[in-house]
Amino acid sequence: MLNNSVTVKQLNLYIKSLIDSDQKLCNISVTGEISNFKNHYSSGHWYFTLKDADAQIRCVMFKWSNERVKIDLSDGMSVTVTGRVAVYEKDGQYQLYAESISAVGEGDLALKFQQIKEKLNSEGLFDTETKRAIPRFPKKIAVVTSDTGAAVKDITDILGRRYPICKIVMCPVAVQGEAAAKSMIDTLDKLYTLSDIDTVIIGRGGGSAEDLAAFNDEALARKIYESPFPVISAVGHETDFSISDFVADKRAATPSEAAELAVPDIAELKQLIKRYTASCSSLIIAKFTFCLDKYTGIASNRIFKEPQYIFENKVQTLDLLFSKISASAEKICSELQGKFDTLVTRIDALSPLKTMSRGYAFATDNGNPITSVRDVKENDNVDLYLADGEIKCTVNSITERK
Repeated sequence: MLNNSVTVKQLNLYIKSLIDSDQKLCNISVTGEISNFKNHYSSGHWYFTLKDADAQIRCVMFKWSNERVKIDLSDGMSVTVTGRVAVYEKDGQYQLYAESISAVGEGDLALKFQQIKEKLNSEGLFDTETKRAIPRFPKKIAVVTSDTGAAVKDITDILGRRYPICKIVMCPVAVQGEAAAKSMIDTLDKLYTLSDIDTVIIGRGGGSAEDLAAFNDEALARKIYESPFPVISAVGHETDFSISDFVADKRAATPSEAAELAVPDIAELKQLIKRYTASCSSLIIAKFTFCLDKYTGIASNRIFKEPQYIFENKVQTLDLLFSKISASAEKICSELQGKFDTLVTRIDALSPLKTMSRGYAFATDNGNPITSVRDVKENDNVDLYLADGEIKCTVNSITERK
């Protein structure tokens, strides 16, 4: 029998002795679904939770026992674990120390997750073509998560630090349990009536598979897909994936990462603005210096200092051009005169007057040239044209030369 007052260690040891003395608990087989499985690689020991719809128990399987296990364990598997129940007196927790494990089949949660995933994927809800870009400079962000968890503090702290000019609309919801999915769906319905939301962050911190089950709800997934605003899903830790992650426009490994994805870092923006300002100033100064040098060079030109130089220079140019034009005109006239004289000489040589001056005459009958004796008959009146005049004649006789 215990004394009225004992230490915590004494109490835990006493409970341990009671459990250790129960033969039923020394070799017992328990069937359930694996959750929160962890392989402690440094020691080789396995730690996990065995659960069913109503309860759960912590389990540990040491390296020297798990080396004989022939199956790969993962969350969602239904297994039968054989071992002993004992108390770890340091924290007063009782747990199942596994000595052997055999597979029963995939757990209900994992099977349901896979079925929903395949169904929604076949409908195109996961297509990358439908994913929207997250606004780079949002004015208002809605945060849909529990108002009591660590996630909401991480998100608000990071948003406030990185981009304090952005407004945050807090939408507290249940993120765990049977009512969680409906709670989030109802909240999203109200949120979708707003028109000034830039981005929605929905999620929670990490947990076991059953803790995250609400984010695998089909109705919630469809509601997220219907969002008029870009959605970032931030459910669980880096290795956890949910249906919500697949339908959202962007998946964040953690709530903290979601906040970082949602807004820029104002400190980085300030540095960027400083660099742009410095760059613009340098460009303006360089442009001003270039224009000033160009102006100085133009202003120092002789034309501006001695305006008469323009006139003098143009006069000389005109004189030179006039001389060239005059010489060209004279040359052209001389060449044309030579050609004209040649043509006159050739025409004069062909002129009938030239021939008539040597004693020949040109005869016509009523203005028609007479080229043959057959062109006239006796008593016809003909005209003879000589070099110095014209003679009217009458034909007395015609002799045709044979």
